[in-house]
Amino acid sequence: MNPQEPVGRGMSRRSMLKRSALTAAALTPAALLEQAVIAPNRPAMAAGTAFSDIQFDIGRFMPAGTFAGKNTYNDGAGTVTAAFGPVFTTFTPISLTRNPTKADQVTLANALTTIEASFDASPSGLLIVSLSYGLPYFNRLPASLVASKMPRLASDTSRFVLENAVAGPTDVVNGVVQGANNPPPKERFNVNVVLESNDMLLQMRSDSIANLNNALSWLQGSNSLHGQTIPSPNFNGLFAFQTTRVQFMQPGMPRRVADAAAANDPNFYEFHTRINPNTSMVMGFVDQQIDSSAPTAATVTFVGDPANHNTQGFTTAKPGDYFDNGSTCHFSHVIDDLYQFYQTAAQDPTGGGGEPFTERVQYMFRSNQTGSGFQGLPAQPNTDEFTNGGGPAFINNVFQGTNAAQLGAIDANGAATLTTNNDPNKTFNGQQRLGHESALQQTSRAADGTPLHIRMDGPGFDGLDVPAFQTHPDMPSISVPVPAGTSQFKLQFLIFVPTSDFFRTLRNSAGAQPLFAQFGQPNDPNGTSGGVQFADNGLERFLTATRRQNFLVPPRRHRAFPLIELT
Repeated sequence: MNPQEPVGRGMSRRSMLKRSALTAAALTPAALLEQAVIAPNRPAMAAGTAFSDIQFDIGRFMPAGTFAGKNTYNDGAGTVTAAFGPVFTTFTPISLTRNPTKADQVTLANALTTIEASFDASPSGLLIVSLSYGLPYFNRLPASLVASKMPRLASDTSRFVLENAVAGPTDVVNGVVQGANNPPPKERFNVNVVLESNDMLLQMRSDSIANLNNALSWLQGSNSLHGQTIPSPNFNGLFAFQTTRVQFMQPGMPRRVADAAAANDPNFYEFHTRINPNTSMVMGFVDQQIDSSAPTAATVTFVGDPANHNTQGFTTAKPGDYFDNGSTCHFSHVIDDLYQFYQTAAQDPTGGGGEPFTERVQYMFRSNQTGSGFQGLPAQPNTDEFTNGGGPAFINNVFQGTNAAQLGAIDANGAATLTTNNDPNKTFNGQQRLGHESALQQTSRAADGTPLHIRMDGPGFDGLDVPAFQTHPDMPSISVPVPAGTSQFKLQFLIFVPTSDFFRTLRNSAGAQPLFAQFGQPNDPNGTSGGVQFADNGLERFLTATRRQNFLVPPRRHRAFPLIELT
C-alpha cells in the first residue's frame, strides 16, 4: 500500500454496507481498507494527559469504548479481556544519507514536537508511538561513546542490548527452510528472509490513516500539516524514506477486507468466508489479550518495572542512565499463507480433511488445555468447523507453565475424554501437537509468570515481497495462478522486549526445533509411527518472514538522534 494514497477517516457501518453493495471495481488496497473500517465510538479524552518518558507507553491515551481501549468479550469461549488501540499503524523505515549533526538533532526534535502540537494525542488524532534506531545508526557514532552509554546484557556484559537480527528457525535462507532435518519448502511463499539495515523506524498510530499519511507527507516536504500551511522540516537530504507498511487493527476488519477483496478478485481470496467475522487477526484468534502482554510499559524497559523485581536485572541499565527507560524492538514483515491455513477437505491433496477449527486452534494455542475448554482444546468447535472460523475468536491464552508445549508433544496419557480436561499429559484425540503460544511460553515470561513483551502485531494487506504463486500448487485442477505483487494478508509484526537476545530466544522457542527434533517424526509424513509431524508444528508452515530488523527504542527525552549531542 502506498502511504501517500489517503484512505480517509473511518466510515459509518451504513456507509460501509452501502459501498459493499456497489459493483466491484478495481479496488486498491487503500480503498479496501477504507471500505472495511468502522469508525470507533470512543469517549472524549481528558485534556492534559502527559506523555511518558517511555515512548510506547500510550495506554493512557486509550479510553474504553466500542472497538477501543480495554473491554471484555465473549463469543462462546468464556470472557476475554482485550485492548484495541488506534485502528491504523504505519511503520516507516528510514535510511540516512549521511551522518546526522547536532543541528539535525534540533530539527528532528522540533519536527516531532510540531506533529504532536498539530494533532490531538488520541486515537482520533495521532500518536507517535516510537522512533527507534538500528545498528547502522549507532555505527555512525564514535564506538567509545556508544559503548559507554548503551546497556549490556546482564548475563554477558560483552554483549549489548541491541544486536543484529538473525534468521528465524524456520525462515527461508538461500531457498531452504531452516530448522531440524531440513523441512520442506513453504507451499506458496518460499521467499528468502532479508535482514534489513535501516537507520531508523518511525511508528505512528491513528484511527485516521489520512492523519498518518498527512504527517508522513509533511516530513517529506509537503508543507501542509493537519490542514495548516506549516513549512516542512529542512533535513538537507538526510532522510531516505523506505516503503511504509500499514497495519489495521479492529474486530471484524480482516473479514471485511477479505470480503471486499474477494468481491474484486473471487479466484484469489476464496478463503474469505472461513475468516471469523468477529476477529481482529486474519488467522481467526484475537491476539490483543491483556493478560498475554506485559502489564506495564516499564516491564520491558532496560531497567524493568520498579514495582516488580522479577522484571529487573536483564540488562546493566540503572535508573538515571542515558537509555534507562528505553527498550529494544523487533520488526518483521510476514506473509500469511491463508490458502493453506483455511484449507478445506476438497483442497487437501493428502486427503486428510483440510484444516478445521479443531486443527487450527491446536496450531495456535495447544492440544492439552486444562480447566476450561473442550477435551484438551482451548475452545469447543462449531458444528461447521470451516464457515466463519468454525469456532470462537476470543479465546483466553492461558499459561500452563514453561513445559506445556513439551507435554503436548509427548501426549503421555493419550486422549482427553472429559469435556473439562484436568491432565496436561492428555491431548485432544490423543494428537501430538506443538502449539504456537505454548511453545512461545517456554521463554516469554519472568519467574513469576509476568509476560516480558508488548506485541503490536496485526494484519496488513499489500503486495510487498509477494511472489507469483499457484493458489493450490498440488491440485492443478482447482489451482489459479496469482501474479507477483498481488496483495496478500500479512502479519505486520513489532514487539517490544528488554533485549534483542530475548527476542532471538523467543523466536527460537516459537519455532520449537529442539522439541520437534526430540518428539517429531520428520521422516514419517503419514504419522504411522506417532510423534509430531511437520504439519503440526504450530504456525511455522503458514508464516513466511521476508524482512527482519532489530532496533533500540530510546527514552522519549532522547528520541531525536540519541547521543548526537555528546559527540
